Amino acid sequence: MLWLGRVTYGPTTATLAQYQKLGRKKFLATQLHPGDLSLPAPVADQIAALEISHTDGATLLARAVAEQQRINALPDEQKDPARKTLNEQGNKLAYEAARRELLRALYSPAQLNEQMVWFWLNHFSVFQGKANIRWLAADYAERAIRPHALGHFRDLVLATLTHPAMLQYLDNAQNAVGHINENYARELMELHTLGVGSGYSQQDIQELARILTGAGVNASANTPTLKKEWQPLYRREGAFEFNPARHDPGAKTLLGTAFPGNPGFSEIENAVDLLVAQPACAQFISHKLAQYFVADDPPQALVDRMARTFQKTHGDIAAVLEVLLGSRELAASLGSQFKDPMHYVMSSIRFAYDGKILFNTRPVLNWLNALGEPLYGRQTPDGYPLTESAWSSSGQISRRFEIARAIGASNSGLFEPEDGSSPNTTGFPQLSTQLYFLALEPHLSAQARGALDRASSQTEWNLYLLASPDFNYR
Repeated sequence: MLWLGRVTYGPTTATLAQYQKLGRKKFLATQLHPGDLSLPAPVADQIAALEISHTDGATLLARAVAEQQRINALPDEQKDPARKTLNEQGNKLAYEAARRELLRALYSPAQLNEQMVWFWLNHFSVFQGKANIRWLAADYAERAIRPHALGHFRDLVLATLTHPAMLQYLDNAQNAVGHINENYARELMELHTLGVGSGYSQQDIQELARILTGAGVNASANTPTLKKEWQPLYRREGAFEFNPARHDPGAKTLLGTAFPGNPGFSEIENAVDLLVAQPACAQFISHKLAQYFVADDPPQALVDRMARTFQKTHGDIAAVLEVLLGSRELAASLGSQFKDPMHYVMSSIRFAYDGKILFNTRPVLNWLNALGEPLYGRQTPDGYPLTESAWSSSGQISRRFEIARAIGASNSGLFEPEDGSSPNTTGFPQLSTQLYFLALEPHLSAQARGALDRASSQTEWNLYLLASPDFNYR
């Protein structure tokens, strides 16, 4: 049953029943190639009620930019109240983006897909506090990350490269011929595709930055006036814009490969193809996936097998994960991997409430904030760390203890609808259920069993279980 804690955000009665019915091989196949992405109706209804569910990112961004321009033209005494209102709107949209991802992580039957959405959101990280990203975060997850979470890595790279959230976050919106900005080119190689120490040079960064010129953001309804020969090369999708007038068409050399000069977007596509075809890319992505699912320092033999599959399948993420999740190395590591905050909070709620539908995700986001891993909250582009040392300090453990107390002793407002309607009467959970005896109890240490035996009440028993070292590992 520990294996379910790697493939899912923690077992529920429903996932355990499906696993027992299908067996491990078929269960994994349904997770690698999910056919059913439907959510329980109460969850789907909550998501459908969000503004982000019926307004695309380009529209939200255009509204924000227009309002910023309107505010700039106001008398000074009117600017601060107007900016406060606009900021509140941006914060609301950023919260909706996080709320939607949390609800899906908790209740989607496609649990591996949800883990991979989080993994790639972290790998291709953007920070909601920069520029206008609060208005774009939901669209970024929905259009750039989610469709490719189990697809091909090349498509994922291109989807993030052409999304306004990434272009604003890493400053490529300012990257133009004659005004080169290397920030995104550097992170595209270092953090997104090749990794540190993979053999590229500062010259490669500069050449890639030149290739990336012209990929930017247009929040208006207007298109630029272009020379006749450039007009067929202009590309627009939502708020993404490739403007050939801002692109450096000169000859370049990237990673030893000559780019003879091209005024169109295809030069960027060719550069992405070159990056993801590098053996270093296969190793880098395979190592990071193995680190996420297996161990801080994953066995090199496993990484090598994954990397070979990555190259053979041209970056098929599901194929690489099949090697990983069916490996003897993962089986040997079960029960020894420390849960990061997202896994800890999601698995606690999934186990404690076992499919009961939350109507208020603010406490959940507050817990992730307290543990230092809120969605869209990483300021630096490296994403949150995946290693145990980042999350196992005494301060972290103390905060987890308080979260375990909150979940185990009350419903913490989780069932009080955010629209102010009548709250659900669900009280604190009874954790000594059939799910506990099937999925957790057989794997508990003698120390954990002894602590549970000494509990003087159900709430104390709940606390001891959720705060135990056994529950903090998967």
